[in-house]
Amino acid sequence: MEKILVRPNGPLKGSVRISGAKNAALPILAATILGTEKIVLEDVPELKDVEIITEVLRGLGLKIEKDKNTLIIDPSGLNSYETDYELMSKMRASFLVMGPLLARLSKAYNSLPGGCNIGTRPIDLHLKGFNALGAEITMTHGEIKAEADELVGERIYLDFPSVGATENIMMAAVLAKGETTLENCAMEPEIVDLANFLNKMGAKVTGAGTSTIRIRGVEKLTGCTHQIIPDRIEAGTFMVAAAITGGDILIDNVITSHLKPVIAKLEEAGVSISTDGSAVRVIGNGKLKPIEIKTLPHPGFPTDLQAQFMALLTQAEGQSSVIETVFENRFMHAEELKKMGANIKVIDREALITGRSKLYGSKVRATDLRAGAALILAALVSEGETEISDIYHIDRGYEKIEDKFKSLGSDIERIERKM
Repeated sequence: MEKILVRPNGPLKGSVRISGAKNAALPILAATILGTEKIVLEDVPELKDVEIITEVLRGLGLKIEKDKNTLIIDPSGLNSYETDYELMSKMRASFLVMGPLLARLSKAYNSLPGGCNIGTRPIDLHLKGFNALGAEITMTHGEIKAEADELVGERIYLDFPSVGATENIMMAAVLAKGETTLENCAMEPEIVDLANFLNKMGAKVTGAGTSTIRIRGVEKLTGCTHQIIPDRIEAGTFMVAAAITGGDILIDNVITSHLKPVIAKLEEAGVSISTDGSAVRVIGNGKLKPIEIKTLPHPGFPTDLQAQFMALLTQAEGQSSVIETVFENRFMHAEELKKMGANIKVIDREALITGRSKLYGSKVRATDLRAGAALILAALVSEGETEISDIYHIDRGYEKIEDKFKSLGSDIERIERKM
């Protein structure tokens, strides 16, 4: 079983290039099902989740060639509306193929999706949208079937601004007859990237990035070349790395407007930040102020950076608080941080963090993707060696993470340990 070992090695310094966004790449890969001609995707991160959804697509008949971070996709061979159970059970985002399949083949047979155990993420909003467009939904023994003679545009209101539901319904609607209006939808940058990709193939999507998206159905989509946007969560993770170690890191290939809440909270904590075009420089001064964080749907503070900031706040002077409003089970990393000496008290959806804790290297477990990143960050300022297990979670969302940390001066390595 692979593990990551981290030993403290002082402030991190240097520059790091941010990879393409996992949360943009996955829905865009699902959307290639909608195309009928060659599609070239650039800056696709080399991640386990990308590998899984690529295999799902191949199982549906798509041909995919890989050249480093570029994927060349031929969707013309699409010949199945039924996805592989084993692959679907490994990753929640694999459910995003349902909307495109329903649009292209009028049928989609899926098993219930898997993924990180960070709380209830019901798919009922996805199914509600498909049903509104004219699909008949049946569920039996963990399998979901959606079938429609014809999809017809409709006004759909989401009870919660779910990113996945917004993406899935949008993809189903691009080939529907007439116009679909999607209200109270998610506004994340990854939604905008998906809409831009669909429009390059011939879709007519407007309003992405706002709470109301309009999709005018077209007869078919073609192909295009598209570059995946930079990963704002990976960027935020390295920004925290500079802050927690008192380092100086230039983070390249970012869209700074995507990082506004992260920049605001780091500056509030006393961190120096400057932006220049597609780069952001973060300088930690070694003195961190306590802050309050509340996760919210975009443009609020991202839940995917909550764990990393909790690690940071163990080193702030005084008491900080983190309130999690998006997922009800996303404080599992608190127990792992406490094993390292962190002073954290969790009450329902609020965590109270008292700094400045002296952290010690320990054997800890990545309970989910972002928790794994938080443990690496905490290990950077811990006394002694930290051993992190279950790192397959980390590999789902961070491309070559130990190589990037090494380039900044971190003493980090991946090892194979026997059970």
